[in-house]
Amino acid sequence: MSAPDLMPIHTKPVWKQLRTKLELLILASRVGWGKTYKMSDVLSITQLRKDYGDTVAVDGISFEVRRNEIVGLLGPNGAGKTTTINMILGVVEPSSGGIRVEGVDLASDRCRALERTNFAAVYSPLPGNLTVSQNLRVFGLIYGVDDLSGRIEDLLKQFDLAAFRNVKCGVLSSGEQTRAALAKAMLNQPHLLLLDEPTASLDPSVAHDIRGRIRAHAAQGAGGVLWTSHNMYEVQDVCDRVLFLSHGRILLQGNPKTLPAEHGKASLEELFIALAREPLALEGSG
Repeated sequence: MSAPDLMPIHTKPVWKQLRTKLELLILASRVGWGKTYKMSDVLSITQLRKDYGDTVAVDGISFEVRRNEIVGLLGPNGAGKTTTINMILGVVEPSSGGIRVEGVDLASDRCRALERTNFAAVYSPLPGNLTVSQNLRVFGLIYGVDDLSGRIEDLLKQFDLAAFRNVKCGVLSSGEQTRAALAKAMLNQPHLLLLDEPTASLDPSVAHDIRGRIRAHAAQGAGGVLWTSHNMYEVQDVCDRVLFLSHGRILLQGNPKTLPAEHGKASLEELFIALAREPLALEGSG
């Protein structure tokens, strides 16, 4: 028997090729390649629906957030934005449809789907009886952050919170609370970052800085961002793509810089107002 035939089978090139193919097939079966999810998607939403009795809050929407992309989820109050985010976070159970975070199905493997997800919103402040540092430490322990003390120090510096490390969050100004919530949202360096009106209470200079930090997070890391806002200037400045919701359905989507002209409007704000007032006139116009 020749020397090559004496090699253990697991070291032979043919076996290595076969093993690689088998591994790829197993991975494909787990994440659903060729179905509803692509490896470039951080978030994949398929026919998502939420009913509250006879009221339809979210009506069969489908979209994705790609890697290194910031997607704006826009619409008037009651359009279904917050309900959609709450379903992605696993806080609200969908009536039907699917949610995958980096290929992991939220319904069947909630913990693994959400382990690289984080969230910040003006209506969800950090516990007010804990200091900024205590809050970051508690949430860091929940997320299992490595070198937690070092990570906290980095975030306190990044978000200009070092002077408030021992101040209880409940006595911070609204802008300071927002910065603390954003620092919490960055603790685990999330692949999926959900932001609901993240700069609503910030002055223009701080909001500008925060937008830059979030753009850098999306561009440099391995994740993507889903962003809701009523500030159309901010949306146009930050987002790569926008989705307009009305009555739980996606009516329009596209590049925020070119979408208004595609629908005969001078600005994104004008398009937003038209959508809020006469959604049926815009439905299907693109």
